[in-house]
Amino acid sequence: MKKIGLLSDTHSYLDPKVFHYFKEVDEIWHAGDIGDYSVIEDLKRFKPLRAVFGNIDDTLVRKELNETLRFTIEGVDVLMTHIGGKPTNYSKIAIQELSKEVPNLFICGHSHILLVKMDPKYNMLFMNPGACGNKGFHKVKTILRFEVDQGKIKNLEAIELGNR
Repeated sequence: MKKIGLLSDTHSYLDPKVFHYFKEVDEIWHAGDIGDYSVIEDLKRFKPLRAVFGNIDDTLVRKELNETLRFTIEGVDVLMTHIGGKPTNYSKIAIQELSKEVPNLFICGHSHILLVKMDPKYNMLFMNPGACGNKGFHKVKTILRFEVDQGKIKNLEAIELGNR
């Protein structure tokens, strides 16, 4: 079993509350729009990090990260990208990746809207943790925390960090 902390859209601001809520996780996953490279460094010093770059990320961030990331952890096939759309309205890159092989878990950011739902068309779980930075139209900063264990997602929590 692995405990995961999922965030997105930090836009160069890493809320100190992230460290409190992710203190028990085994890995942190960042779904893009990191902003300043120091966010990557701070997260890597704290926990192992898996991340993708987003549309606002500069060449330094893009040099280290990919646009999409595919991996398997604890029997769960994961696909992560920043601009993924949402169930019934996926982005072009998401559709390209989904046409190769459907994952168990599809993660994206970009919308600044927290959304977790099962996609019946692809029979996969969709997660967007919303945004936890100070830039954007969201009013409340959000993150997700969950466990992956023997091919299942368990104990999912949506956490509000406070107002933007």
